[in-house]
Amino acid sequence: MNSPLADRLRPKTLDEILGQEKLVGRDGVLRKALENGELFSFILWGPPGTGKTTLARAAASFVKARFLEFSAVSSGVADVRRIIDEAKKFRNFGTPTILFMDEIHRFNKAQQDTFLPYVEDGTILLIGATTENPFFELIPPLLSRLKIFKMELLSHEVLEAILKKGERALQIQVDEPGEELLILYAAGDGRRLLNALESTHQVYKSAAALNESQVRDVIEKNVVVYDKSGDYHYDVISAFIKALRGSDPDAALHWLARMIAAGEDPRFIARRMIILASEDIGNADPLSLVVAISAAQGVEFVGMPEARLVLAHAACYLAAAPKSNACYLGLQNALEDIEKKSLSSVPLHLRNAAASGMKQFGIGIGYRYPHDYPSHFVDQKYFPEGWEETVYYHPSEQGKELKIKKQLEELWIKRRK
Repeated sequence: MNSPLADRLRPKTLDEILGQEKLVGRDGVLRKALENGELFSFILWGPPGTGKTTLARAAASFVKARFLEFSAVSSGVADVRRIIDEAKKFRNFGTPTILFMDEIHRFNKAQQDTFLPYVEDGTILLIGATTENPFFELIPPLLSRLKIFKMELLSHEVLEAILKKGERALQIQVDEPGEELLILYAAGDGRRLLNALESTHQVYKSAAALNESQVRDVIEKNVVVYDKSGDYHYDVISAFIKALRGSDPDAALHWLARMIAAGEDPRFIARRMIILASEDIGNADPLSLVVAISAAQGVEFVGMPEARLVLAHAACYLAAAPKSNACYLGLQNALEDIEKKSLSSVPLHLRNAAASGMKQFGIGIGYRYPHDYPSHFVDQKYFPEGWEETVYYHPSEQGKELKIKKQLEELWIKRRK
């Protein structure tokens, strides 16, 4: 029996990979590193069907390394130790071993600890693939030893090129509306696109040409309402977050109910609401973050099925709350400045005079304690020397942020405009 079309068409080299130009294009950061002979461990983080496994295999082939792969779902620490023992032997002969672990987030903290000494000393080069946020799912000591590369959903142009390859492989032609429907259905997932094309071909095998009606018929019969392992998972959580951001509690409850009915991890839902509380509500309603964090704690304390009530409570509150992304934008602008401008040292008056002898060097001298002044405020410089004072935080006029805006304007309007 032939392997699935998506597997048969899987690119073998970096040059054959479509999409992910920032990583493996001619000027891609990962390609440049590999071309310079830089071997290191890294994580590929992104949605399903964006080429994580393909990229890992192509990278190993590029550097001519021994490549082993397994899934964290079906493997354990014993398998890792066996591979490490083998890697040590190959290392003695100058052959590096790349260990590719799919769904690395499925390994718990104790299992992840197993990798640390061997990634540290180079016994193995670890490439992990995950659809989950590695900053939440991986332990800090492992994160500090890995580079993280973000994979993006495949663009319309890339999906179109992949579809054409699939049509040539199956020796069929799909009409233009049918192609557009397949690309729309794929939603940035190359594997999903090819699976849908192959399914349509199998149903209408006698036809050399396929049309939109045939494609739609097959897609509608095979659509999975919710796949918590990945494919539709990101579409539904995206719709949920956008409903919260758009202040529509009814739509938010619809998407929440769909996730709950499908058995989605309630901690994942709560975590996303915490992010939204800071990113999209912020100081327009500071209590929103408290509500979101309390919901996450409630989920842990109560457990399902009752925890769904906690999630619904928080979702309705966040949807109804006034919205502001001023804190988020302020941080983004500050980070851009940090990247572009040279950084000067912390001014002496702001430094920590941990010992009395440090003051003879001017450390801590000249700092004015705000609580010693009227209204608990004193006009002094908090930016680094030589750095132009920049307004990053522009409070909106939503909710409580209007009061914050007026307060800051009264304090700093003379200096920062």
